[in-house]
Amino acid sequence: MSIHVLMRRLEDFEGPRLVPLGANLFGASFFLMKLLPARFMLERAVEQGRLRPGGTICESSSGTFGLALAMLAVQHGYRLILVSDWALDRHLHRRLVELGAEVTVVDSPAPSGGLQQARLDRLHEYLRDISGSYWPSQYDNRDNPLSYGKIAEQLIDRVGRLDCLVGPVGSGGSMSGTSRYLRTLFPELHAIGVDTPSSVLFGQPSGKLNLSGLGGNILPGNVEHSQFDEVHWLTPAEVFDATHQLHREHGLFMGPTSGAAYRVAEWWSRNNPDKKVVVLFPDEGHRYVETVYDQQWLATVAGWPGPLRANPVTVGAPTEPMPAWSRFGWGRRTLEEVLAQAGRE
Repeated sequence: MSIHVLMRRLEDFEGPRLVPLGANLFGASFFLMKLLPARFMLERAVEQGRLRPGGTICESSSGTFGLALAMLAVQHGYRLILVSDWALDRHLHRRLVELGAEVTVVDSPAPSGGLQQARLDRLHEYLRDISGSYWPSQYDNRDNPLSYGKIAEQLIDRVGRLDCLVGPVGSGGSMSGTSRYLRTLFPELHAIGVDTPSSVLFGQPSGKLNLSGLGGNILPGNVEHSQFDEVHWLTPAEVFDATHQLHREHGLFMGPTSGAAYRVAEWWSRNNPDKKVVVLFPDEGHRYVETVYDQQWLATVAGWPGPLRANPVTVGAPTEPMPAWSRFGWGRRTLEEVLAQAGRE
């Protein structure tokens, strides 16, 4: 049986359920969205001779991309080494080990780039020491956004014409890739990225991040800034509140990145009732049972339980302090263009 046939055993889990959330608002709810880019990257690596049978995959991940790689590696006989940090949920850690992954947890941040850079430094040690090892490099691998052509096609088939796409931004692959493909048919598509304060992805000064899967202290090459019409930043308390709202009101038990995207999409849809909106929900909430869905843990979160903003405040530049939900009109510009304008004002 070919590697392509083997890898497609998990394809049924790659696509989303389309869930109506309002008159013109739809949630694209994934079991594990990162399965799609992970499979696509591995298939391309096999085709190009960069990943050989029984080879070693090395990656930096504290979340769902690592889980997707582990699921694929155990099916196809690859060795998997994951470098992670404190954000790795203990139940996910146990699951990764059960799947045969070798997990290294980095505790000390690098002087520049924080824990993400420290993880990359350790990763490069493995790549140097293990001959023929393969690094998917989800943050900079162009096969990541390319893989989302499949999702764009599914959305068009099920929803038809789309006016707005909303989604969280971490590696940049899902929003950058899906919006690019959708705009081949719908050039006026309004794309909204969702980030968190202290994340460098859209120009905030780097700081401590308390949200797994959202934002980052290192700018990924796969964040194509010119795809975004506007960007929103939500604090952890706002994200967790929205995650609970999504569960209570729609029965969708999702992770916090989904909650963040839902808060923004619901607001935008409410203010644009004639526009058809799809919001991306990347993963389910099972690995957040002891955190986001635990009231004792939530009591330790700054700003919980509120009061919280019901609407975003529009800021003049993405570099401004953002103590609560904020938005900025990005206007499909590059990061350099936006920051240059901010510096002139």
